[in-house]
Formats: sequence, C-alpha cells, structure tokens
Amino acid sequence: MTARVLAAARLTDAAPVFAALGDATRLRIVARLCDGGPQSIVRLGAGEDVSRQAVTKHLRALEEAGLVQSAREGRERVWALRTQRLAEVRHHLDLISEQWNAAIGRLRELVEDIEESRD
Repeated sequence: MTARVLAAARLTDAAPVFAALGDATRLRIVARLCDGGPQSIVRLGAGEDVSRQAVTKHLRALEEAGLVQSAREGRERVWALRTQRLAEVRHHLDLISEQWNAAIGRLRELVEDIEESRD
C-alpha cells in the first residue's frame, strides 16, 4: 500500500469517532469523562435533560467508536475514556490541519504572484 492509501484507510477508521462526537450530548459526556475521570451512568447523566436509558445509548455509541470502555465495579458499570483512541484521532486532525496550512500557503503564493504580475 502507498502512504496515501494507508493514510486514507486510517482516516476512514477515524470516521466513526467524528460521527460519535458530532452529537452534543455525547460530546458533553466525553468532556465529563475528561474532567472527572471514570464515572457511572448516574453521574454522567446528572444535569442532562435525558433519561438514564438515553445516556446508556450514547455511551454505547461512544463505545462502538472506541472512545470509551466500561468496567463493572460492584453493582455499577463505570465508564472511562480510551485516551489512546482520542490521541489517534488528534493525529488525524493534525495531518488535516497540516494539509490545509500547505494549501493555504500555496494559494497565498499564487495570489501574491498574480498581484506582482499586475504591477
């Protein structure tokens, strides 16, 4: 595989993460896990205008995207972030940012060349 094909495959692998984070409730759950560490469904749902079942559904979507994992602690299930998955996605965003910066740089050079040729 070429480097470009491999990079595209990795980005495709990250797509479910971006989709999962596209929901405001799921994004708030991720933020709570970032700030407060592993938490139960009850704690994660506190202050949200959704049912416990809805919080569970959101957590399952985040789990399918590889962003969270759960472990049983007594009678409760505690949810934690998978920071490695977030780091992988951040890497993709950094690559995209570099590509955009390079494209903007090329556009700037083109515009400057056009302006110089008019002078």
